[in-house]
Amino acid sequence: METRFLGRSGLEVSVLSFGVMTFGEGNTRFVTTGDTHAEAARRQIDMCIEAGVNLFDTADVYSFGQSEEELGRALGSRRKDVLVATKAFGRMGEAHHDTGLSRRHLIAACEDSLRRLGTDWIDLYQLHSPDMRVPIEETMRALDDLVTAGKIRYVGCSNWSGWQLMKSLGISDANGYERFVGQQIQYSLLVRDAEQELLPCGVSEGVGALIWSPLAQGFLTGKFRQDQSGTKTRLGDTGAVEFWNTERSNKVVDKVLELAGARGVSASQVALNWLLRRPGVTTVLVGARTDEQLTDNLAAAQWSLSDAELEALDRASQEPMAYPNSHHRRYAAERNPQLFPRYSSKK
Repeated sequence: METRFLGRSGLEVSVLSFGVMTFGEGNTRFVTTGDTHAEAARRQIDMCIEAGVNLFDTADVYSFGQSEEELGRALGSRRKDVLVATKAFGRMGEAHHDTGLSRRHLIAACEDSLRRLGTDWIDLYQLHSPDMRVPIEETMRALDDLVTAGKIRYVGCSNWSGWQLMKSLGISDANGYERFVGQQIQYSLLVRDAEQELLPCGVSEGVGALIWSPLAQGFLTGKFRQDQSGTKTRLGDTGAVEFWNTERSNKVVDKVLELAGARGVSASQVALNWLLRRPGVTTVLVGARTDEQLTDNLAAAQWSLSDAELEALDRASQEPMAYPNSHHRRYAAERNPQLFPRYSSKK
């Protein structure tokens, strides 16, 4: 499988990585979809490693720590051969410092994650959300100290806004702190907001993008059509069918299914493949409840959409842009290829 360097770092990451949010019993406060554990978890890890996946992503709040524990057990002695990423921020207890990005919480959360994962180091430690009650200087210094202590190797953020990302990079550069090399963000054919600020910022400043929810909670698979929104499924139980079931979403899915049929591949592979061709994207996180889903998703890295197919998907899914990017696209696309790769190629 192809690998790419994560941002401005020496960390080489497979273009598809495995998100293990489903690892655990699934009966805890944060997530209710986790039902993969023990032998099933080991089997899926085996499938990923065999396919060339080298990054496994989790978070402390996924099944309230159970996801980290299952991942650690499933990797076993192979831990040294792969990259492990986890996240901190979410509430892990009822005390004042059991959440957020304070020095107090981050250092404790890191040590807890190391224990649950059964490892001496975390390859990529990510801040799950911003914390506007804590100075970013305090947070970045704490991360820098954790790198110096050898407990983490690289740092990243997740779900931050463009200005917060840029501010953190400025603080790191000014003080010599470890800087973010990755940002884990939501991005798909149905959610393209990251193209406005986050992806261009990442390309400019050397922060690679790790993509979550690339299939829009499964809607881009084409399994949940307009006339099936009442079907009882795991996705339907979350209300996601009703959320995604819009005229625009269904038009996008129609185009995805059309191209998938012509290619003889699944709709999931088409949607994942589109993401792998987008500027600034380093790796796409795939997840699966079944081995069959995982096998199909991993196959997306074995082929590539044509330029014409990319153009068709881009046009079908493009939404109106907000100012000032709307102005840039209209009057300055030629000089801003990182913002508008499709438009800037045309005179």
